Amino acid sequence: MALLAGCRVFSQAFRGQTANLDGVCTLQDVMQRAVCSLRRYSSESKAGEELTVRYLDGDDSGIVVFGMNRPKAKNAISKNLVKMMSEAVESVKKNNKVRSVILCSMVPGVFCAGADLKERAKMHQSEVGPFVSKARALITELGNLPMPTIAAIDGAALGGGLEMALACDIRIAATSAKMGLVETKLAIIPGAGGTQRLPRTVGVSLAKELIFAARVVDGTEAKALGLVNHAVEQNQSGDAAYLRALELAREFNPQGPIAIRMAKLAINQGIEVDLTTGLAIEEACYAQVIPTKDRLEGLAAFKDKRPPRYKGE
Repeated sequence: MALLAGCRVFSQAFRGQTANLDGVCTLQDVMQRAVCSLRRYSSESKAGEELTVRYLDGDDSGIVVFGMNRPKAKNAISKNLVKMMSEAVESVKKNNKVRSVILCSMVPGVFCAGADLKERAKMHQSEVGPFVSKARALITELGNLPMPTIAAIDGAALGGGLEMALACDIRIAATSAKMGLVETKLAIIPGAGGTQRLPRTVGVSLAKELIFAARVVDGTEAKALGLVNHAVEQNQSGDAAYLRALELAREFNPQGPIAIRMAKLAINQGIEVDLTTGLAIEEACYAQVIPTKDRLEGLAAFKDKRPPRYKGE
């Protein structure tokens, strides 16, 4: 019964993945020109918008950067930011040319300060629940993106800001960055996945301690706790975590894109079920890479002793 139930869960997620992969050969190349060395340049967003979306080019083609940009509100999560991020997530989800997504801040010293409490204070009680549901749905969709996602935490990531980072596959933080699920200070609980993703990341007992105490940790302690993958010393320009995230995305870029998507799906689905069901999920994902042109290209490149040129086909 566990196997059947797990396979049903997998098949539902898998249909979404294969629907994206079916169009790999026919999608228009939507990669737009971007100057990779200029962090603040956006190839899709206008100056002053709360979210910038950049499609990098050249050797970095396939890397997309989401930059939160609400300096006066410390990137607090507002209705408009949720709307813009939802649209950006939906856009890259359907784009098979995207190989990885970096989520970062364009505001020095802050990643995301959590919910916009000033906006929240103006909401009627009946509006709060629906807004939190939309924010939760956004973070869920971010976590469900088929390609690798990296959160670059160069400053404070509190409450919903940390929940957003927890939805990413990988987190990189500056040692000076501050992180915490601090909702209990406001007599509420994390409402966008924090009570579920934090224990899955650092363990149940430690997650309870951090949430109960509303504790804030820096990047060094976060690395020791397993909350982030890497902690890096901040630089003068305040973007050390972003630069490390970009390095990591560049490590992912040359690998087979369909294989990476299937590996992510196998891990994400498999970790939620028993081992037997997880192995069945892995087998199903492996079956999807066998007929790809990329697999044949990998074998040919190995034989010819040259770097492979994967196209996501």
